[in-house]
Amino acid sequence: MAAMEEDNGEFYLRYYVGHRGKFGHEFLEFEFRPDGKLRYANNSNYKNDTMIRKEVFLTAAVLKECRRIISESEIMKEDDNNWPEPDRVGRQELEIVMGNEHISFTTSKIGSLVDVHSSQDPEGLRIFYYLVQDLKMLSVGSLNEAGAFANPFHAGHESS
Repeated sequence: MAAMEEDNGEFYLRYYVGHRGKFGHEFLEFEFRPDGKLRYANNSNYKNDTMIRKEVFLTAAVLKECRRIISESEIMKEDDNNWPEPDRVGRQELEIVMGNEHISFTTSKIGSLVDVHSSQDPEGLRIFYYLVQDLKMLSVGSLNEAGAFANPFHAGHESS
């Protein structure tokens, strides 16, 4: 299977979702780097919250699972030409290098599956939408497993 061949090839992934609004530039971004490092940043200025930045090195098993999720989604066959353009609500970017394939998508922020179904390419955008959900869970889960979120309270916030 092609996924097995890609296990030994180059791998990189970057996802970004964000907007500029009342609270400034708010975003979530994560990156799976070729050296196995996961970089994560979440910036919200709501109630004077501070930016969260985390970095951890992932195991080969986690990277293999990430590749499997991407491969099985078939996102590498998609095209964003008919996806909604970024707008005032926000933008999403997804870049993946896997083996000898390189894709880069840009679209608007997706609020729900209603946005997906009403688009010009509901099937392609559905694949993107669910892949992003899986990748968010994998990245946050990996950070949590590594103890990066050991303290659930941000500086300046008190527990009740």
